[in-house]
Amino acid sequence: MGGIELSMLYHILLPFFMGLSFFLLGLYAMRIGFNQLAGRRMELIITRFTRSTTHSFFSGLFSTFVLQSSTAVTVLTIGLTQAGIIGFSQTIGIILGTNVGSTITTELIALHLEDFAVPLLLIGVAMWLQPKRRSKAIGLIIGGFGLIFLGIDTMQVIAKPLENSQTFRTLFLESKHSLWIGLLTGTVFSALVHSSAATTAITMTLISYGVFSMDTAISIVLGGNIGTCITAIIASIGTNTASKQVAWCHTLFNVVGGLVFLPFVSMLAYLAGLLTTNPSMQIAHAQTIFNLLCSVIALPFASSIAKGIQWLIPEHK
Repeated sequence: MGGIELSMLYHILLPFFMGLSFFLLGLYAMRIGFNQLAGRRMELIITRFTRSTTHSFFSGLFSTFVLQSSTAVTVLTIGLTQAGIIGFSQTIGIILGTNVGSTITTELIALHLEDFAVPLLLIGVAMWLQPKRRSKAIGLIIGGFGLIFLGIDTMQVIAKPLENSQTFRTLFLESKHSLWIGLLTGTVFSALVHSSAATTAITMTLISYGVFSMDTAISIVLGGNIGTCITAIIASIGTNTASKQVAWCHTLFNVVGGLVFLPFVSMLAYLAGLLTTNPSMQIAHAQTIFNLLCSVIALPFASSIAKGIQWLIPEHK
């Protein structure tokens, strides 16, 4: 019996870590490519377009899409507040925008373009080998997308062994009874890999094979939003009060959003089901609806949120 479980772990862990490596490498390649194309303008955009909360919101959304990471934008924002270039109150809109911007990649992943993984990778490599800097950057972006889809394709191999694994069945049987376990699973995994996109991609892969319920999948995705905040908290260590306020505002916003929406995951699943019958697309749409609702609801209260955070983390004189 132990040998069977050991064999299952071998058939699960090897493709899982290979697929995860491809996926994270693809995200990194895309981030580098976008950085080379427009990365230098990101700091300028964030510092210039923060005159109002709405401007800050769209700055955060656009920057997150370009940098392919809400965490990267939050860390950049922490750096700008540490340098005194922008004030904490200007960052609330940016933080709300990053949450919406992070859903764009997830929606693209949900299109199931795995068949184009190798062609995209080959085109990307061919363009990267060109002498022009812009061609190299575009090659990294295209190749990055190829690696992301190759990673998803590789991770799909684990679906069947997971279904047959007694350990996995027990774990997710508990998740069905308690969405808190799903939330905790998503939080811990995203904190470990520093990517909510990876957590969501793996969840979409498994849900398409019916490994667990839609409610469990959405609770894992909500947890994924919380887990990525650990990087921002680490980045704020040793910084000034305004930078700490940015990190904790980002964290508290995602934690409160996840806890408030956890009892309503069935409603999120229902709304996503109205948009598509594809389980993977439903996960992507549920995350988009959640992040969009949280940000739109919070946006009019940006100044009150800023005052609340400043009260929680006061300036030490």
